[in-house]
Amino acid sequence: MTTRRIIPAILAVLCLTLASSAQAQKTRIYNTIKTKLAAGKQVVGATITTSDPDIYCAVASSGFDFLWIEMQHSPLTYEQVARMIWACKDAPAIPFIRVPDATEGDIQKAMDIGALGIIIPMVDDVRKAQNAVTFAKYPPIGRRSQGGGQYGRIWGRDYRQTINENLMVVAMIENPAGVAIADKIAAIPGVDVVFVASNDLGSFSGYERDDPRYMKLVNEIKDKTLAAGKYLAGPSAWRDREGYLFFQGPSEGNLISSGAKVELAPAQGRKDVATGDEGR
Repeated sequence: MTTRRIIPAILAVLCLTLASSAQAQKTRIYNTIKTKLAAGKQVVGATITTSDPDIYCAVASSGFDFLWIEMQHSPLTYEQVARMIWACKDAPAIPFIRVPDATEGDIQKAMDIGALGIIIPMVDDVRKAQNAVTFAKYPPIGRRSQGGGQYGRIWGRDYRQTINENLMVVAMIENPAGVAIADKIAAIPGVDVVFVASNDLGSFSGYERDDPRYMKLVNEIKDKTLAAGKYLAGPSAWRDREGYLFFQGPSEGNLISSGAKVELAPAQGRKDVATGDEGR
């Protein structure tokens, strides 16, 4: 090949590379949880277990950063959750779904109905966390298939081109086996957040929360997660703990109860207001 042909070819490749780089930099980010965490801000999500769209919308518009839609420990169906998300698709709280397990079917359905966050319970195996990323993301990163769903009508026509950058995967560590490989879980590309499941960690370890052995497990997850450059998560009661940015907040039942106590407090001469401690 002559010099006259080589130089234009090189220039063409450079132009394509620059164009691709510029396009990547212009990827539209609509997951506000991602931008808030990147800015070092704390985010709190209310836990949703009911299928009532009115309650969902009330919580979604009340100031929480995201909604922890509970499909592991509730009878919620994907059809019900789809209706809830659609009913309040313009609410500021971003929908995250805790799926029952990291199966391709569960994650595909959660993505199709509009979730921007996938929460994976009981991660004590590296493959489980890897599968979550693989099933949730489109090629070339993952193997999510294209199909029907309301995701495009909620997040825009460029959803297919932007969702891989907007999706967040949260891995929950709930037992000592998960603690032992927390560094490997946190190191997986596509796992954004590692959640310390405070209640279950105590249940599976057999340690009370004031037991030094319990705190050793908690701190081991913390150290490994932060060392991997990932975000650390826990129950909302831990908002004053250093290093934690992502929190599971009270359920809608606890919020209603707290609201009622606030409303009735003046008449009853009470000043205390209690909230639920999640983080299962």
